[in-house]
Amino acid sequence: MLQIQTIRDNQEAIILALGKRNIDAQPLIEKVLQLDENRRAAQTSLDNVLAESNKISKEIGVLYKTGKVQEANLLKEQTVKLKEESKQLGEDLNAAEEELQNLLYQLPNAPHASVKKGSTEEDNEEIFNEGDVPKLVEGALPHWELAKKYDIIDFELGVKIAGAGFPVYKGKGARLQRALITYFLDKNTEAGYTEIQVPHLVNELSGYGTGQLPDKEGQMYHITADDLYLIPTAEVPVTNIFRDVIVKESDFPITYTGYTPCFRREAGSYGAHVRGLNRLHQFDKVEIVRVEHPSKSYNALDGMVEHVKNILRELKLPYRILRLCGGDLGFTAALTFDFEVFSTAQDRWLEISSVSNFETYQANRLKLRFKDENGKNQLAHTLNGSSLALPRVLAGILENYQTADGIKIPDVLVPYCGFDMID
Repeated sequence: MLQIQTIRDNQEAIILALGKRNIDAQPLIEKVLQLDENRRAAQTSLDNVLAESNKISKEIGVLYKTGKVQEANLLKEQTVKLKEESKQLGEDLNAAEEELQNLLYQLPNAPHASVKKGSTEEDNEEIFNEGDVPKLVEGALPHWELAKKYDIIDFELGVKIAGAGFPVYKGKGARLQRALITYFLDKNTEAGYTEIQVPHLVNELSGYGTGQLPDKEGQMYHITADDLYLIPTAEVPVTNIFRDVIVKESDFPITYTGYTPCFRREAGSYGAHVRGLNRLHQFDKVEIVRVEHPSKSYNALDGMVEHVKNILRELKLPYRILRLCGGDLGFTAALTFDFEVFSTAQDRWLEISSVSNFETYQANRLKLRFKDENGKNQLAHTLNGSSLALPRVLAGILENYQTADGIKIPDVLVPYCGFDMID
């Protein structure tokens, strides 16, 4: 959530930055500032009434002590009126604060200066490309057909059990999935991230804390009886560890990694581009989360990008990195780099990771602060990245490593799988 003081001090700059998202933010910004003015005026009025009430209460005490009962009773009548006035002002203040909060929730994060204006993913900027696209055997298959041929993923069985988008991994497919999870976690812990296991359901406050609510409410599975949400990513429970927390400046950087299943409704997703593992309602992902000092968060973001690069190099998958344009940038992100692996059998790029810096946007919602060298509370910066999302990585391995004799397992995964070929 954007800070109200920042909006006050940088109104035009924020409107200009949000324009990169193709948003005309001026009417909403003006309404936010007007509400904030009303809120502050209500607060001032309330403070004045309370101060007057306290002053009169002290005078009443003195009058009673000196035997001036009649004068004291007259003043007591004033305090009754002041009490009623303060009650109304308090209600007005609470209403103004709630309306202001709801408006601030509607404002996305202001993009970083390096983010270019754009409307769709077609406007994203490729900044890096690495790896050779393999030349596949004649008659190479997309992963959903390979899964059926080698009986390693059963999409139809998933439909029977739960519905479309809930695949069943079998035999070597399940073992490869487990190998990838363990491999990713090992790479992350070797890089200094602390492994953590977190709940797969979160409450409403957690959803608001990281920005999934109210923006993506329709994309989350909601358990209405308990008012809990199935997590769309481990980012939500891991980052919410720090809700309402003041950390020490010496604690930075704070780094966590965790594996969770992820649940997304993905309403309205149809067509060939979502076949097989390309888009699921339930999938596995290993996440990295960082809490950083504001002065070091962009160096940390660069380090996260390099970390994901190294994993893809070890897997020997052709990939590219995109800097997302304003129109494709996530609601809470200031800057995002997307990693995409090339699917040779599908002849298209598949997104496998997003690495983002949210600056103070999530921290402001979470009230995640640290004490600076002067003892003053400041908002921290939060970052997260997929390291990695499994479905499309698995799809890339199945398709790019297929041979006439079966699917070769990347060398780095063989010790984790216990086999080197799916045949």
